[in-house]
Amino acid sequence: MGSYQEHALDGASAVDLVVALYDGIIRFLYSASAAVDRGDAEARRTAVKRALDIIIHLQARLRMDVGGKPAQVLSEFYASIFAQILQASQSASRQKFEHAIECVRNVRDAWRQVARDPEVNPAPAQVSAMLSRRRQEGFDNADFGEDASAGSRWNA
Repeated sequence: MGSYQEHALDGASAVDLVVALYDGIIRFLYSASAAVDRGDAEARRTAVKRALDIIIHLQARLRMDVGGKPAQVLSEFYASIFAQILQASQSASRQKFEHAIECVRNVRDAWRQVARDPEVNPAPAQVSAMLSRRRQEGFDNADFGEDASAGSRWNA
């Protein structure tokens, strides 16, 4: 029997998952900031490591060959925010963590806008209908790449 958290993102689109990852970064940065307030260096390092792990994951998943300029901008953002977080942790600065949180929140909010666009991030019913139409028209997922079943045309 799984918990709600284990199944909360079942059926989520790729864009929804990216938003969830940004939410995770923000959550861990708040934890790091709170650890600074408590003077808990170990908790700060643990929270920072988890936030940086997410950033590394996002950076590694960028497809420069498909994403073009947006992927390049995101790559630069990830490198910049990575450095900011390291600096905030090394100086144990709550203000620097808050600045990093604000930067991540701004980009997360842009991803949320993308998630609301049904052309980019169709609802599960729309994905099923689209795949059904493709099958009826004689196409399969091989015609659209291996990520076609996700139904998203957004590649970064």
